[in-house]
Amino acid sequence: MPGRTVSLLVACAELDVPVTVHAAVGAEIIHQHPSADGAVIGATSHRDFKRLAAELPALDQGGVVLNLGSAVVMPEVFLKALTIARNLNGGVPTHFTAVDCDMQRHYRPRVNVVERPTQAGGRGVQLTGHHEILVPLLCWAVLDRLDTKRTGPPS
Repeated sequence: MPGRTVSLLVACAELDVPVTVHAAVGAEIIHQHPSADGAVIGATSHRDFKRLAAELPALDQGGVVLNLGSAVVMPEVFLKALTIARNLNGGVPTHFTAVDCDMQRHYRPRVNVVERPTQAGGRGVQLTGHHEILVPLLCWAVLDRLDTKRTGPPS
C-alpha cells in the first residue's frame, strides 16, 4: 500500500493505539461527492466520539493530550468528551498535560484544551509555530527525553 510507512493511521492500527475521527459534516470536500452518505459519516463520527470519551480517563495522573492545528472542531469535541468522561468516572481524568500546537493562537483551543481541562490540576501549554518546524522539534524532544530516561544522562 503506497504511503504505508508514513501513515499515522496505519501505525496506530499496528500498535493497537486508538484513533478517532470527528467529522463536521459538509466541512470536507469529500462530503460533496455524490456517494457521500451523511448518515454514515455522522454515525461513524458519533461512534468515535464515544470511543474518545471512553479513552480519556487514561490521561489521569500524567497523560498528555495534543491539539495539533484544530481551531474549532477538536477543541469542542475534546471538551465535551472530557466532560462526559469526568461525569462518568468520578471526576477523572485530572492532572494531565494539555497542549495546543498551532501556527497562531486562537480562543477555543486556549480555553477548551489548555485552560479549562487543567483547572482541577495538570498543566496547559500553548506552543505556537509553523507545523513543519514545531511538530518535528516536539517529536525530537520527546524521543530524546525517552532515550535519556532509558540510557541515563550523557556522561
